Amino acid sequence: MARDYYEVLGVERTIDAAGLKSAYRKLAMQHHPDRNGGSEESMAIFKEVSEAYTVLSDDQKRAAYDRFGHAGVNGGQGGFGGGQQGFHDINDIFSQVFGDAFGDAFGARQQGGRQGGPRRGSDLRYDLEITLEQAYKGADVDISVPTTAACDTCEGSGAKKGAKPTTCGTCQGAGRVRTANGFFQMERTCPACGGQGSRLAPADTCASCHGQGLVRKNRKLQLKVPAGVDEGSRIRLSGEGDAGQRGGPRGDLYVFIGVKPHELFERDNLDLLVTVPVSVTTAALGGEIDAPCLTSEACDGRCRAAVDVPAGAQTGKTVRIKGKGMPHLNGRQRGDLVVELFVETPTDLTDRQRELLEELAASLGDTQTPRNSSFAGKAKRFWADILGDKEAAQ
Repeated sequence: MARDYYEVLGVERTIDAAGLKSAYRKLAMQHHPDRNGGSEESMAIFKEVSEAYTVLSDDQKRAAYDRFGHAGVNGGQGGFGGGQQGFHDINDIFSQVFGDAFGDAFGARQQGGRQGGPRRGSDLRYDLEITLEQAYKGADVDISVPTTAACDTCEGSGAKKGAKPTTCGTCQGAGRVRTANGFFQMERTCPACGGQGSRLAPADTCASCHGQGLVRKNRKLQLKVPAGVDEGSRIRLSGEGDAGQRGGPRGDLYVFIGVKPHELFERDNLDLLVTVPVSVTTAALGGEIDAPCLTSEACDGRCRAAVDVPAGAQTGKTVRIKGKGMPHLNGRQRGDLVVELFVETPTDLTDRQRELLEELAASLGDTQTPRNSSFAGKAKRFWADILGDKEAAQ
C-alpha cells in the first residue's frame, strides 16, 4: 500500500506551495541516489518523495487526492511505474525544482547508455467535447491530432541524401559532458550535439526538417468513445503520441473528455435530471404526462417516458423513473431519470375561465392547501412575536 503523500513529505495537509517545495527539495537532496552511492533504498525513497510532490504540487491532482486518496490520482496504487517512462517522470519533476543541470544528469544515469540513442516520443493531450447523447450511447468520433512524425525526405535521419555526420568536438562523441557542482559529479547531455555524439554541418541538414528528423503533421484517428463517459474522463491511445527520436517508439495520446451542457438534462453521477412543466389541473387532480429521456435506440428526439403525477403535486415534487439514466462506464448498472415537476399558473384567461377560478377559490378557502395552511400558522406566530399581538396567534 502506498503511504500518505503528506506523511511522505513530512508536512501538514494545510501546507502552501512554497512550504511543499521546500520540503521536497530537502528530502530529494538527502536521498538522491548520486549522493548515496546508488543505494537501492535511497532510490526507492527518492521515487516516493518525487511521486508525492508531483501530485501535491498540482492543484487539481491535490484536490482529487484530498478527496479520494490514491484512487483519485492513480487508480488506488502509488508509484511512477517502472522502466524508462518512470525515470522520465522523476527526472521531469527533479528538473523543475532543481534545474536542468541536476535533472538531466540523473535522467541520463538511470536510462543508461549514451543520450544519442533512440528516445521515446512525447505523450500528447487532446481535449474532445462531445454531446450528452454521445456520452449516453457511446460514439465513434474522428479527430485530427497535431503530432510529430519521421521526416519522409530523410527517413528521420535529419541529413541530406548521402551526407554523413561528423564526431562532435565538444563531447568527443560521448554525447555527454561532465561538470562538477558541489558534491555532485554532473554528467549532462552535450549542448552542442544534443546527446547524439555527432553533428551535421549546416549545409548537410535535410531541407524539409532542418536536421531534426521530425516534422509536424496532423494524424487523423477514429476514437471509440465508450457509453457512460463523464466530464473529465480520460482515454489513452497507446503509441499515438509524438514520434520518437532516432527510431524511438511513439508516445501515447491522452484524450480528455468534456461534455457540452444540454438544454434539457443535467447529469448527477449516473442520474439524469429534467424539469417538466405541469398544468394546475393535472397537478391538482393527478394524471400522466410525458417527460423526455435518452434511449440507446435512434428516436429522432422523440424519446419520452410516462410520468405519473400524484394528485396535489407541488412545484419541486420529483418522480424517479428507474433505469432511464446514464449507463455505468464499466458495468451494466444504469442510473435513474429524475423528473422535477414545475406547476405552471395559467395566463391570458378568458372571462369564463376567470369566473371558474374565482368559484374554485371561494370553495377552497384560504387554508385548503398543505403549504398555505403551514405558512399561515407560522406567519401568525411571527406577527404575534414581533407586534406583541397575542390575539393574532390564535
